[in-house]
Amino acid sequence: MKTVADTDKCVGAGQCARIAPEVFDQSEENGLVVVLDAEPGGTLLSAVHEAVDLCPAQALSLDG
Repeated sequence: MKTVADTDKCVGAGQCARIAPEVFDQSEENGLVVVLDAEPGGTLLSAVHEAVDLCPAQALSLDG
């Protein structure tokens, strides 16, 4: 499953980076989401699902 981030929608709230820091970070330049691991596996998947669900801008999705 591929993690997709739409930086045009991102508002830089940082929920994703707090929930799954192994998968998401924030750009130091503008605070927008940066995907560190586009295809996380195993135990990280539940955290990624939570981050997708809690994103206030709905900027995150899972493809596949």
